[in-house]
Amino acid sequence: MKRFLYIALCFISLWASAAYAQSSAWQGIDKTQVRLISAMTALGEKREILLGLQFKMQDDWKVYWRSPGDAGYPPEIDWSASTNLENAQMQWPVPHRFQVLGLETVGYKKEVVYPLVLTVKDNMAPLVLNAHVRFLTCAEVCVPVETDLSMNLPSGSAQASEFAQLINQYSAQVPRPARAMNATLKSATFYPNNDKRNGIVRYEITTDWVMKNPDALGEGPLELAFFKPTLALSDDGKSVVIDAPFNGLQFLEGNVEDKDFTLTLMDGMHAIEATTKVKLATEPLSAIKGYQSVGQTEQSSLSLGFILALAVLGGLILNLMPCVLPVLSLKVLGLVSHGGGNPKTVRWSFLASGAGILFSFLVLAGVLIAMKAGGASIGWGIQFQQPLFLIALCLVVILFACNMWGFFEINLPSWLSDVGERSGHIKGLGGHFMTGAFATLLATPCSAPFLGTAVGFALSQGPVEIALVFAALGFGMSLPYLLIALFPKLATHLPKPGRWMVVLRKIMGLALVGTAVWLLSVLMAQVGLNAALTLSALMAGIIVILALRTTLRKATPVLVAMLFVAAFAVPSFATHDQGEEVEIENLWTKFDQSKIQGLVAQGQVVFVDVTADWCITCQVNKKLVLHRGDSLEALSGDDVTAMKADWTNPDDVIATYLASYKRFAIPFNIVYGPGAPEGIILPELLNKEDVLDAILKAKG
Repeated sequence: MKRFLYIALCFISLWASAAYAQSSAWQGIDKTQVRLISAMTALGEKREILLGLQFKMQDDWKVYWRSPGDAGYPPEIDWSASTNLENAQMQWPVPHRFQVLGLETVGYKKEVVYPLVLTVKDNMAPLVLNAHVRFLTCAEVCVPVETDLSMNLPSGSAQASEFAQLINQYSAQVPRPARAMNATLKSATFYPNNDKRNGIVRYEITTDWVMKNPDALGEGPLELAFFKPTLALSDDGKSVVIDAPFNGLQFLEGNVEDKDFTLTLMDGMHAIEATTKVKLATEPLSAIKGYQSVGQTEQSSLSLGFILALAVLGGLILNLMPCVLPVLSLKVLGLVSHGGGNPKTVRWSFLASGAGILFSFLVLAGVLIAMKAGGASIGWGIQFQQPLFLIALCLVVILFACNMWGFFEINLPSWLSDVGERSGHIKGLGGHFMTGAFATLLATPCSAPFLGTAVGFALSQGPVEIALVFAALGFGMSLPYLLIALFPKLATHLPKPGRWMVVLRKIMGLALVGTAVWLLSVLMAQVGLNAALTLSALMAGIIVILALRTTLRKATPVLVAMLFVAAFAVPSFATHDQGEEVEIENLWTKFDQSKIQGLVAQGQVVFVDVTADWCITCQVNKKLVLHRGDSLEALSGDDVTAMKADWTNPDDVIATYLASYKRFAIPFNIVYGPGAPEGIILPELLNKEDVLDAILKAKG
C-alpha cells in the first residue's frame, strides 16, 4: 500500500511539474523553431512577470525587428485565448542589418529572445497562456508561419527559472530611454524635398560616453518608409548628427509636425531610444562643421597603400558583377574572333580595351573632383540618378545589340579606326577602346566587395587621392584584358571563327537586350511604369526599323533619329504620370474600421483595399483594374468611399482586421454596403467584372 501511494505521489508530482513547466514545447518549421520561456517558476507576489519568446534558427535564416526594413514583418502574438492575463508587451532587442541584392532588412539570425512583460489580473490565480504566434522567417526564400504555444504558471512563491539568465541577457539589449542612459536628444528637424514625397529628419544627440561606431534606425508614422540613416560624429565622439531619409509624404494625413518619430541609436553596449515631435526646417539641409561621417571615421585609419590594394581587388571583382557581364559579351566575341589569328593583333586589341577602361575611370574621377570642388553631392554611380542619362544608355545598348545581330555596321571615324585590323563589325583599336569605356560606364551602378571601402575613402579625401583610387579601380578592372595582352596565345589557340560565330553573336545580342531591360527597371523607379513602357516601345521601333533598313533605305536614319528625339522626351510624360498618380491617391481615404458601419448606415458603399508597396499582386490589381476604366469611375462615385489600408509597414490594427476574416496575407479586398453590411470578399487577383458586380450588390 505504501509503495502504491509513493508511486501515485511521484506520478502526481511529475504531472504537476509538466503542467507548470517554465517553457512551452518547440513549434514552427525545421529551419526556425519558437517557444515561450519564463524567467520565474511561478507568479510570485507581483502582478508583472517576465517571459521570453525564444527563436532558434538554422544558418542564414532570420526573423525580424519591429520595423523590418525593405521586406518582411515582425512576430505577432494573439493572447486572446489566455486566462488571467491583463496585458502583454513585447520588447525588441538591438537588431542587426542584412543586405541582399540591394534590399536591406533588420532582424536577427541564429537565436533571439524577445522579452515579454506580462501583467496578470490576479496573482493569486494560475496564469494560463495560449499564444497564437505569427511570424516570417527568411533565408533564400521566406516562409510565413503560424503556430500555437501554451504554457501555465502557478500562483505562489517564485524563484528564478533556468531561463532567467537567457531572458535577462536579451532584456539588457533592449534600447533604454535616452535620459536613462545619460543621452540628450537636442533637436529633431524635418527637411521636406521639393517633390513633397520624400524627406529627411535630422536628429542631434549628445552622450556622456565617447561613441566609437554608432548606427541608428529611424521610425515614424506608418505611412512613411524609412531608409538607412547617415551619421556624422563630432571630433570628441560625444555628439552625433543623424539624417534619417524616408518617403511616403504624399500618403500622410495631417501635419508632419504633429506626428511622433522614433530614433534608436546603437553603439556597442549602448542602445537608446527617443520618441519626439519634429520641427519644420527654416533653412536648407547642409553639412555641419566639426563633424565627420561615421564611415569616413573608420576609413581614415586605413593607409593609402592599403586602400589602393583594395581598389585594385574591387576593380577586378567588378568584372563579375551582373551589370557588367552583358557588356563583356562584346569582349568575349572579340576574344573568340581571334582564334587562329595574329598574336600581335590580339595584344594590341586587348591593350586598347584596357586603356579604354583606365581612361574612363580617370574621366569619372575628374568629373567627381570638379563636382566636389563646386560643392555638389558626389557618389559612386550618381549619373544613374538622371533619367536622360539612363535613356541615352538604353539607346546605345540597343544599337550595340542591333549591331550584334548584323542589322548595321558601326564605322568609327577614320582617325580612330585605322589602327589595327577589323574585328567583327567594330573596326580597329578604336572599337576595342570604346568597348572598354562602355563596360566602365555600365559598371558604375554596381558594387563589389572592397569597392565601397575604396570609393568611400577616395570621396572623403582630396583630388590626388580620388585620382589615385579611381586609377587603381581602372587597373583592377582591366587586369583580365592585360593578362590576355601579355599571353595572346590564350586567344589565338581558340577555334577559328566560323558559322558558330554567327550564333554566338546573336546570343550576345540577347545579353545586351537583357542589359537594356535592367536599365529600364532602374528608369521605371524614377519616372514610372507608363514612361518606361513608352521608352520600351520606342526601342522596339528602333530595332524594327534597323532590321528593315534594306527596305526603308534612306528613310532609316531619319526614322531612327525621330525615335531618338521621342525617347528623350519621355521624362516630360513622367511628370504627367506622377500628377495622375497623385489624383488617384486622392481617391483613397485612410482606413478606419470604426467608420465603416456608419458610412453603410448612410447608404454609402465602402471599398476596402488592404495593400502594401512590397505586394506585387496589389500593384497589379491597381494598375490593371482599380485605377482604370469602369472600375476607377465606380470607385470615384459620390456614393462610394474607397479606403486604403496600407500594410507596407507593420500595423496591428490592419493585422487584427485581416485576422477577423481569417486572412493573414494580402491583397485583401472587401466591399460593404446597405446590401452587404457584412462585406463581400473579392478574389486575390481582381478583374473588372468582380469589382463592379460587388459594388452593385453592396448598393442593394
